[in-house]
Amino acid sequence: MRRRLFAILMFSFLCASDTSLWAQAKPPLEKMRFVYSAIGGSQSSVWIPYEAGIFRKHGLDIELLYVGGGGRAAQVVQSGEVPLGIFNGGAVINANLAGGDLVIVASGMNAMPFFLMARPEIRQIEDLKGKKVGITRFASATDFALMYAEEKWPMKRGRDFAVIQMSGQPDMLAALKSRAVEAAVLNAEFTILARREGLRELADMSALGLNFPTSAIGTTRSFIKRSENTVRKFVRAFVEGSHFAKTQRAFGVEVFKKYLKNDDLNYLSGIYDLYVLRYLPKVPYPSPEAMKTVLAQISEKDPRAATAQPDQFIDNRFFQELAREGFIQRLWR
Repeated sequence: MRRRLFAILMFSFLCASDTSLWAQAKPPLEKMRFVYSAIGGSQSSVWIPYEAGIFRKHGLDIELLYVGGGGRAAQVVQSGEVPLGIFNGGAVINANLAGGDLVIVASGMNAMPFFLMARPEIRQIEDLKGKKVGITRFASATDFALMYAEEKWPMKRGRDFAVIQMSGQPDMLAALKSRAVEAAVLNAEFTILARREGLRELADMSALGLNFPTSAIGTTRSFIKRSENTVRKFVRAFVEGSHFAKTQRAFGVEVFKKYLKNDDLNYLSGIYDLYVLRYLPKVPYPSPEAMKTVLAQISEKDPRAATAQPDQFIDNRFFQELAREGFIQRLWR
């Protein structure tokens, strides 16, 4: 009887010890800050996997930070204050031309879903003479969208109208309503809200059909060198998050409800369909073609961009690894 009791006690002790050792061996989550640059669907490729716990699944405890405007967000990452972020590819090119080392490791969205919305009294582009047009920040996706549209207009910034930095999409809509600006470059979801307020659509930038890196995952080459496995874990989680976003509609709509601070389910469902199902890539490879588009735009003002190649601003190693191991194929089988 004593031998049996002793055996039971020893077995219980070994089991407890083994469990304790397993718990100790399990690596803790790696803390990491991440910056997103807009209140809009272009950032949903990060919002949805974050809320679903997918980054934690892959070993990252991420703190999301908001910095309005892609140019500003890129500066924060380039400074080293935050190691990764989501912002437009044009900011990556501008940073490199200025001596920085930003690089794109994944795509968020390669479409340009922006509209120029104006006060009701502004009926045509020519009515912008002497007026103010809002963007989020210089070198942001809204700024590039306005520049591309200007190529087809008789009106030009500086000469005919002033371009005003407004920080974020909510700020621009508020500025339009208060008459602080006469027009502003709004994303699709804020355009819907602007129309409800009786504001007028002057131009549809999405109709330009450009393959433009509106949102991309950017970091620095120096951070990759120091913390390659951290970036590897992030990209892996981001790719899984893209699959989750496109296959979990109800969850995605709830995430939009939280970040857009809107309870209108019909509106949120439409935003989900537009961004997640239409604009977000199924597999978020970095896009050389999208970078080529913005290089052509920047080269008009900076001749250094004319000799640059899209691949200079992209690091594909993490997608190459995922392809070799069949990770992406397993997600979508």
